[in-house]
Amino acid sequence: MARLHLFDLDGTLMYGSAAPVEISRQLGLGSEIAELERAFSARKLDPSQFSLAVHALWAELTPAHVRAAFDGSPWLSGIREVWSEIRERGEFCAVVSLSPSFFVELLLEWGAHAAHGSLFPQVPFIGPMDVAGILTPKDKVTVADRLCERFGLARTECVAYGDSATDEVLFAAVPVSVAVNARPFLAERATHVYEGRDLREAYQLVAEARPGVAAS
Repeated sequence: MARLHLFDLDGTLMYGSAAPVEISRQLGLGSEIAELERAFSARKLDPSQFSLAVHALWAELTPAHVRAAFDGSPWLSGIREVWSEIRERGEFCAVVSLSPSFFVELLLEWGAHAAHGSLFPQVPFIGPMDVAGILTPKDKVTVADRLCERFGLARTECVAYGDSATDEVLFAAVPVSVAVNARPFLAERATHVYEGRDLREAYQLVAEARPGVAAS
């Protein structure tokens, strides 16, 4: 039986950081993004408000900044190896994140079948933001359903990996979930809990629990 593995990005695939933070650091805007991140975590900003704020903050953003942020991010070890094993098993892996799609989609280079993020204007920005393209936590389930249709699967064949309250709705919608370096609130709602810096170890929790399949 095939499965679809759905990975959050910020705080999950990336240890202790987030795409907006890493992008802002390239622009020398570390303190500004820290303030926005605190407001978002405290729910003083919703996803659309946060995205509008970072769009304004990144007025000088270039593709070179984005690539440098991606290459310099604190990724977990073993991401490409896990996705390669998922593919070898005839299963599917996708990244679903509230972060900008122009950053999230770079993970296609590492072997993800799909990568979905909030839609921002092309970098460098020459147009306004359309908030209709900004993902919310509930949209993660909508994206998951579209991916299930694409791959001929059902929600019951999904595994979700996440770290924060933005993953709660998706965790509730699928039968298996892995809290990766997660806040206690989410860890309490997960099937498995992992603390560490190697995605292979987090994935092994799921592989070992799979009926009839020996972990490699």
